[in-house]
Amino acid sequence: MLKLSDELLIESYYKAKELNLSNDFINLIKKEIERRSLSHKIKVSS
Repeated sequence: MLKLSDELLIESYYKAKELNLSNDFINLIKKEIERRSLSHKIKVSS
């Protein structure tokens, strides 16, 4: 995930949610988003 740009990481998060991929995978993306301090760029929904 380190090679993904910030923009691509955010897009991947939304696409994973849209495709209803596994929560484990979505959480991995979310943790990387948080690590990069990009949480403000996503709207969190359950």
